[in-house]
Amino acid sequence: MIFREATIADIPQIQVVRNSVKENMLSNPSVVTDDDCKTFLTQKGKGWVCETENNILAFAIVDVKDKNIWALFVHPAFESKGIGKKLQDIMLNWFFDQTKETVWLSTAPNTRAEKFYRKAGWKEVGVYGKGEIKFEMNFEDWINTNENHQDK
Repeated sequence: MIFREATIADIPQIQVVRNSVKENMLSNPSVVTDDDCKTFLTQKGKGWVCETENNILAFAIVDVKDKNIWALFVHPAFESKGIGKKLQDIMLNWFFDQTKETVWLSTAPNTRAEKFYRKAGWKEVGVYGKGEIKFEMNFEDWINTNENHQDK
């Protein structure tokens, strides 16, 4: 598996992964357009992919302007292999190299994603949108979480 920065050429496969998930599905896949992806990858932030044999298995995108994790998705066939954790680590290390400001995300309650973020040290801070859980990660907590994971 290769982890690398996402490019505009990756957008079609990113969309395949995004629309393959079984939780946090888009009610209307056309809501997240290729142009949206391009904007987040080239103007608002940065993204990374995990691929094998030129097939994207997962991706993560952070919006550094709005301090938000815009996306972190793993194709269902490749879940529970540490790919999401590795992408999160790459993304948050890059984010906190850019700014020490707090980053946030939201996810549906009672999902594997909720459990993933709690285990990774994200702090629940409220509700966002239509009943999603809003989580935050600050720089100090990220450093402490990473130090704790490195010891294990």
